[in-house]
Amino acid sequence: MTISTIQIKEETKKTLQSMKLHPRETYEEVIERMIEDLSELNEETREEIEEAGKEVESGKFVTHQQLKKDLDL
Repeated sequence: MTISTIQIKEETKKTLQSMKLHPRETYEEVIERMIEDLSELNEETREEIEEAGKEVESGKFVTHQQLKKDLDL
């Protein structure tokens, strides 16, 4: 196994820290889990996520607040 040092922002490190399942879990294990989870998404799901992101970027969404107002809740 080759070990490399990488540079990451402090914010990224904090995010990885918060994603640990247990205190002794390494960042390598956290990253491997993320990669595995990502690779399990099928193509259809990826396309749906991409489409949803485009809709949000273009303003095609309704906030919870707006929905409550529209439904008189």
